[in-house]
Amino acid sequence: MARRKLGVVKAIGAAHIMADKAKIAVLISGRGSNMAALLYASKLPDCPYEITLVASNNPHAKGLELAKAEGVETFAHDHKGMNREEHDMIMHDAVIKSGADYIILAGYMRILSDAFVQKWVDKMLNIHPSLLPKYKGLHTHKRAIEAGDDYAGCSVHLVTTELDDGEVLGQTKVKILPDDDADSLAERIIYAEHQLYPATIAAYVTRHQNPDWILDQVRKRALALEETLERPSFGTPAWRVGNEKSGKYFAYFSHRHFGENGISVFVKTSGSDEQEALLDADPELYFLPKFYGKSGWIAVRLDHDSTDWDHIEAMLAKSWRIVAPKRLTKLIDIANEF
Repeated sequence: MARRKLGVVKAIGAAHIMADKAKIAVLISGRGSNMAALLYASKLPDCPYEITLVASNNPHAKGLELAKAEGVETFAHDHKGMNREEHDMIMHDAVIKSGADYIILAGYMRILSDAFVQKWVDKMLNIHPSLLPKYKGLHTHKRAIEAGDDYAGCSVHLVTTELDDGEVLGQTKVKILPDDDADSLAERIIYAEHQLYPATIAAYVTRHQNPDWILDQVRKRALALEETLERPSFGTPAWRVGNEKSGKYFAYFSHRHFGENGISVFVKTSGSDEQEALLDADPELYFLPKFYGKSGWIAVRLDHDSTDWDHIEAMLAKSWRIVAPKRLTKLIDIANEF
């Protein structure tokens, strides 16, 4: 597993884990007003991202001039005469060369190929001028007015292979006035977009430091296991397998609980030999929890930007299996034979 070095996380705590800003590439096709909002927001001292590239399928896009004037690297390649996959690969290579961690679409008027989107799963965001899931596609303001809606607005969402169908990360509602037409409504919604997009991106690129987001990732994986329930223990979320009366704990969430710094999940091991093997394999990822270490538990750190959630899922499943009733593990063993 590739993993960024964390340093001595227990000693320094979560606040200092990620010193570097997230790097984003912004794709535009025209004037780039949302790109400009992102660019000027990135100049604020507490902004957690920086723009490493503004790229376009239109060499004459006005937004390229603004970005260049502000000292941001630019790239353009006309899509005319090229098939979609070829052009997408050129854009992809430019983004990779810039060192960007995320792609931000800001008025990029190209339908992206599935292959391109799949290269940037959970790493590509878009802003859409409607309150999704309403009014995917074009002419969103006109459609909202014609439907008699009280509000229109804008949404920031993850990009998937389905048009405007990814998880919605943030929305802003804009009141539709009695005399609004599509143009007047669009003028106000663009102001909302300029506020929403930088804030949503900032929250998204720092989500790995957000205890609520981290807890939600652990919770959904723990509760996906058979016959599990969440029951707080010593003031922190924890998960049991079995029924209410005889269930056994297989995971604890720690956000500076039990005398530990940072954020971690405690899971069961088979004993001291496995504990020592994990500590030797990656002492920056694992540590012995003070309160539970002698009982065979290991702590896995979660407050860094390269958490391997598939690994966490596997650790939870293994811990679950250690304490689960035999009737459950026997059923799983039988199912695995087929």
